[in-house]
Amino acid sequence: MTDALSEISDGAIPRSLYGYEVIGHLGEGAGSIIYAVSDPATSQLYALKHVKVKKKKDHRFVDQLVTEFDIGRKVNHPLVRRSVDLKITRTLLLKPTEAALILEMVEGTPCDTHPPTTVEAILHVFQQTIKALHGMHQYGFVHCDLKPNNILVASDGRVKIIDLGQACELGSIKKRIQGTPDFIAPEQVKRQPVTFQTDVYNLGATFYWMLSGKKLPTLFTVKKGKNSFLVADSIPQPHELNPQVPQNLSSLVMECVHVTPSKRPSDMTELCHRLEIIQDGLLKAARPAAPDPEAPPEETDLADSACHI
Repeated sequence: MTDALSEISDGAIPRSLYGYEVIGHLGEGAGSIIYAVSDPATSQLYALKHVKVKKKKDHRFVDQLVTEFDIGRKVNHPLVRRSVDLKITRTLLLKPTEAALILEMVEGTPCDTHPPTTVEAILHVFQQTIKALHGMHQYGFVHCDLKPNNILVASDGRVKIIDLGQACELGSIKKRIQGTPDFIAPEQVKRQPVTFQTDVYNLGATFYWMLSGKKLPTLFTVKKGKNSFLVADSIPQPHELNPQVPQNLSSLVMECVHVTPSKRPSDMTELCHRLEIIQDGLLKAARPAAPDPEAPPEETDLADSACHI
């Protein structure tokens, strides 16, 4: 259906893929190359994630496209990237040789390359990410791979969660370990059922890095037994590494990354509620000690960051 794709390192970009006009190269993912494309019939812009099957293990990348397409079509939430179409080329024996996932074009830069620089900005990303994950959970899906690279922030501050290739139904047991070192939950490494608290862990590890600038050790990176790490007195808390972080926010993040799922916040609703309390306290602390009763209320960035699921 389409000619073989030359390696990006050769400087070659295809003119079209599966009937879509290729405009440019957006980036690369696990086993995939991502392009900006246009539908010639409508001039609508999309992102196209392209996979070439070069060896047997590459089939898993096609499987991830199928998963992302399926879940991205079912989850209807403004903060979660939407899947549009899926194209697969197969041999006569129905083995896939090439595939393309067409996705909503999303404005924004990933938080791993352009992290928010203030606690207020981090809180804004935090609360919107909670909303996005809550939206997925309402449909019965767990993201399972939340990390800074999968959170895009637009110039107006709007957040979009992307990359649903490792997402799955609540309670699923993966056939192999899936996740990203430094952000993966212990139960994912042990191939135990994933729950909403798996996303709580991924979220906590993500914001530990955003707040502290340090990555968290995980079972994927530290091959030790249960409770040998990730306990409050063995790793620095975010407020110890960054004095600008309120201690109650720091403590909440550490609860999120507890090695035992039952000791983490139960779901995104609880997280949202607790984050609102923290934000309210920061707003009160930012107010003048003796405000003029006739003066209008002062607006702050935190006022726009309330969670409100």
